[in-house]
Amino acid sequence: MRHNPLAHWIISIVSLCIGLVVLAVFLFSEKPTPVSQRDIDAAVMRVLQDTDLPSRSASAAEKIIPAVVRVRGFGRDPKRPKEPEKEIGAGTGVVIVDDGTLLTNFHVIRGMERLEVVFSNGMQSAASVIAVMPAQDLALLRPQRIPDDLEPAVMGSSTRVSPGTEVLVVGFPFGLAMSVSSGVVSGLNREFRSQDDRPVMTGLIQFDAAANPGNSGGPLVNMAGEVIGIVTAILNPTKAGTFIGIGFAVTIEAAAGGVGIPPF
Repeated sequence: MRHNPLAHWIISIVSLCIGLVVLAVFLFSEKPTPVSQRDIDAAVMRVLQDTDLPSRSASAAEKIIPAVVRVRGFGRDPKRPKEPEKEIGAGTGVVIVDDGTLLTNFHVIRGMERLEVVFSNGMQSAASVIAVMPAQDLALLRPQRIPDDLEPAVMGSSTRVSPGTEVLVVGFPFGLAMSVSSGVVSGLNREFRSQDDRPVMTGLIQFDAAANPGNSGGPLVNMAGEVIGIVTAILNPTKAGTFIGIGFAVTIEAAAGGVGIPPF
């Protein structure tokens, strides 16, 4: 085959042009700009603004609700002893041990002939009293049956709260299924005297999350979903017995010690 000088020349020119184009692209292309911390922060803010994240209260409620139970008390009317037993009292409780052991108020179970707890998944079980501390208005119950996937509440510490700390109250006010209300700690080391003959209760957490009849014995919860107290009373100078913005809870440390459980 004969050598073709023209073809060789054309190939050389084309190769040179391609090389020049590649060099020009390399020399004149825009260099990537380094990413600064400000750019990262701005990107994160855009994601947060465009994403509906659950509130801290919603996250805390989601953690505690599986451990909250309704406590129902049954008995007979002393004036009508021949009538069938009926529900004569109800409140809230919170499971604190994985065998189903739960805390509630003494006044919720006082005088009841039979107790029943209803778990968050709807399962019902008879329950027995295993310890009481009337002076602290506390009782410890143990159900006969528990859900297979029952998770006890996580205990927090009341020593890490101060006025203004956000809290939740979870329970069954007026029998309404699993209700959540939010507020803040209003004060610490409060005293409360009930209208009956119970001793003055001391060292209480004052809070303004809504609590009403049926919330008694339920958990006072911090924003981590940890139990820091057991709701025990509301203050109302009238005879209405409804919430006016002042509630009280026994600290979880006092509650644990009151029923013979080592402090958390």
